[in-house]
Amino acid sequence: MTTVLLLILSVITGVFLGKHFGKKEKLAKNLLILSAGFLITICLNEVFPQVYTSSGSSSLGIFVIAGVLLQMILEALTKGFEHGHFHHHSEHNILPVALMVGLFIHAFIEGIPLANEKHELSPYLWGIVFHNLPISFILGAFLFNRKGESKASSSYPSILIVALFALASPMGMLLGNYFNPDLQPYFLAVVGGIFLHISSVIIFESNKNHNIDWVKIGLVVLGVSLALMMHVFHQHPADVHSH
Repeated sequence: MTTVLLLILSVITGVFLGKHFGKKEKLAKNLLILSAGFLITICLNEVFPQVYTSSGSSSLGIFVIAGVLLQMILEALTKGFEHGHFHHHSEHNILPVALMVGLFIHAFIEGIPLANEKHELSPYLWGIVFHNLPISFILGAFLFNRKGESKASSSYPSILIVALFALASPMGMLLGNYFNPDLQPYFLAVVGGIFLHISSVIIFESNKNHNIDWVKIGLVVLGVSLALMMHVFHQHPADVHSH
């Protein structure tokens, strides 16, 4: 229950902040960079070790690559919302239906491995929570601050999109309960590919004029440090990998 509440609250909080502070593009960018540092560390320190210490790990790299490719396909629908690229496109080029479908599939798949997490407040869960906040911030800014639309005309579709996004990971988690636990490494491998693609694109995007961006570096280091602290203090019992 705590897991579901955290997943939903992370989306609602992000959307609320985006609705009221969505015009602060710098804030959205900084949140993304911070979350990317956190996410890539969770991916490399938590997700991939679980994947590559499981039985059949020699073939799981294919599923990691599948996750990368899947995310690239989903971005054709979301137009790079996960990277904060919504401001690079005309708002008319982003169909709410396509956006809803892309974000739902993305969050739904991330929720499936949560069904077999040994600890309720796992680093993997916190990775999703930290990942949801900036995406929801951008989503709230886009949906509730669109030019030329009254609040009344956009409220119902916008609320529907937010609700579906907030419920996507809990629904994925629910479905995950019906899968054989032995499939956990395969789902984690796919999600690991998704995490790796999103975080690496955010972190390694070229800066203007290729100058050193010390603020960006500092935010990445902060995100990495937070994830490493969580890794150190999180219990990793031997039975985690004993399937």
